Amino acid sequence: MIPNTRFLFLNLGHGLDHLLMLVFPTAAVFMAAEMGATYGEILFLSTAGFIAFGACSLPAGWLADRWSRETMMGVFFIGIGAATVVTGLATGPIQIALGLLSIGVFAAIYHPVGIAMVSQGGGAVGKRLGVNGVWGNMGVAAAPLLAAFLCETWGWRSAFVVPGLGGMAIGVLWILHCRSAVGQAATAAGAAARKVHSQPNEQWKRILVVVFIATAIGGFIFNATTIALPKVFDERVMALTVDGAQAGSLIAIVFACAAFTQVGVGHLIDRYSIRLVFLALTGGGVVIFVLAANATGSMMLGLSLAMMMLVFGQIPITDTLIARNTPERWRARVYAVKYVLSFAVAATVVPAISRLHGTSDGFATLFLLCAAAAAAVTVAVAWLPSHRPAPAIAAGE
Repeated sequence: MIPNTRFLFLNLGHGLDHLLMLVFPTAAVFMAAEMGATYGEILFLSTAGFIAFGACSLPAGWLADRWSRETMMGVFFIGIGAATVVTGLATGPIQIALGLLSIGVFAAIYHPVGIAMVSQGGGAVGKRLGVNGVWGNMGVAAAPLLAAFLCETWGWRSAFVVPGLGGMAIGVLWILHCRSAVGQAATAAGAAARKVHSQPNEQWKRILVVVFIATAIGGFIFNATTIALPKVFDERVMALTVDGAQAGSLIAIVFACAAFTQVGVGHLIDRYSIRLVFLALTGGGVVIFVLAANATGSMMLGLSLAMMMLVFGQIPITDTLIARNTPERWRARVYAVKYVLSFAVAATVVPAISRLHGTSDGFATLFLLCAAAAAAVTVAVAWLPSHRPAPAIAAGE
């Protein structure tokens, strides 16, 4: 096994996590037609699964820190793969709902555990987290494309069974890797690092307060933009396209291009002040959202790309702040709290968009609200230490 195999598995896990969580929304269209139900009735079956996706992050992070992150990743791969296959074999609404709940439970493992493992070892943490974030975004982008293709080719059950079997296969390969000489050495290094009673950065409380404020408010911005963008294009950009399919392609291009901003930002925060980079992104967001409030046509298209670049670019920053300023032994639990907070805020986005879009000015109010939120995050980020904080752990961890 080559030394980078471990990182490759962690990247595959991030993509798989989002892919399998988002297969159902597309498959639900085909399931509704076959089961004689409405799309809304079928989609409702996923409610418990999405709740579990956030809520189960806390026990997953605790177990990973107290037990074994490598074993937890094995449970993730095998568990989410098997749960997805079982969902594809379900025969009624109750079984489907239970299957989706199981997918959410196992999917909750990745973020607190996988991100903690990516950040382990010091060095270019920001760049690694940026690359890992791109893999997660590619999973989001691939889910509707893969699910639609499988549903149209072999039926909705294949949209669960095929990627589920793929996830289980990756899990088997992960276990074999962990048993190899390279894998055992990495596991031993990680276990030793978690036993070191290193102290957090002197200003860790201040830094984590900023991280959690940015996570809560930034989580609203992230979900508001990603959820609203298809409808924004329908109302403001359609004049540039021939049909809905072409508009959908433009949205996919915007998301894909913006996702790679994470790699560039990760590189920057490894070399320069993370506070300055963070301020540039959040401050730029204020300007972009204000301009987007009433933009249309090609202007809206360009602003949408800039908007998503700024939003996606912030993803590796908060994760890097946690990696640099928390001891290894309880890092997974800190990530768990962060992601639970993010998912909790995300639950408020859909009702907010629905109500705001019903007003006379459409998405203008939503964009201005996002501008105000970005301004609030900018104020919080200004409270970060002005210097580049020293890592909380030795690079050898």
